[in-house]
Amino acid sequence: MEHYPVLFEEALEGLDIRPSGIYVDGTFGRGGHARGILARLGEEGRLYGLDRDPQAADTAHALQDARFYFVATPFSALTEVAESLAIRGRVDGVLLDLGVSSPQLDQAERGFSFMREGPLDMRMDTRVGMTAAQWLQQARGEDIARVLREYGEERFAKRIARAIVEQRTEQPLRTTGDLARLIEQASPSRERDKHPATRSFQAIRIHINDELGELRRGLEGALEVLAPGGRLAVISFHSLEDRIVKRFMRDKALGDRVPKGVPITGGPLNARLRIVVRKATAGKREVAENPRSRSAVLRVAEALA
Repeated sequence: MEHYPVLFEEALEGLDIRPSGIYVDGTFGRGGHARGILARLGEEGRLYGLDRDPQAADTAHALQDARFYFVATPFSALTEVAESLAIRGRVDGVLLDLGVSSPQLDQAERGFSFMREGPLDMRMDTRVGMTAAQWLQQARGEDIARVLREYGEERFAKRIARAIVEQRTEQPLRTTGDLARLIEQASPSRERDKHPATRSFQAIRIHINDELGELRRGLEGALEVLAPGGRLAVISFHSLEDRIVKRFMRDKALGDRVPKGVPITGGPLNARLRIVVRKATAGKREVAENPRSRSAVLRVAEALA
């Protein structure tokens, strides 16, 4: 049976794809959503794919379709890309599927998963930036604890950070297994059905890739490139991402804040978005087939004139 990405049908329905429209898949990944969009486009339609993962670029270049164009860049550069392609303000839909993909998790050499022994890398773009191992080797203990606490909501952030600092004085943490075992030993208790390293790995990955900063810039960029009536569909997998998306859509739908008691007619003042889908989650069948979809949340908004 063909495998579809998380919330596949719901995301495409939320985009309300027009055959002649212009669309952007800001997180091309392995092309699952992109192929779904292309299947709904006519000959005049266009799809632009973005991704900073070099392996995603390899997949995109193998996708032979005259209606598709790929740019190897993070989706935070959406405004600049749209300017260069002369599609700013003309895009009918932007899709963002956040976080790390299943193929990335499955590749031990990427270092995303504590379940697979591999180099402690965690970079989305393996060509630039500091690896997780390099950051953990030089970061201050309080900074490590802050990242674990803020991005992973880790209860034992200080204990884990202290253990990392103590360990690196003797021997650097080089592999995912090194870090996972250290976290397991430093954690005095564990959540049911959850490995003690789950939250810390998530937090370090988010920090290394500046994922929340990328998201904030990407959301603003989407608003700049959408045409009136264009849709923004975002799939998130944890509360930090979803909170940013929810607040962004809500604030842009509410428009300018005015003092209490000031009468306003004609709806919100200078509103930029209209909420289309407040919150959609995977059904029982999808969760049974793909447990990763359990935490997925889809939100969709439409750009106003």
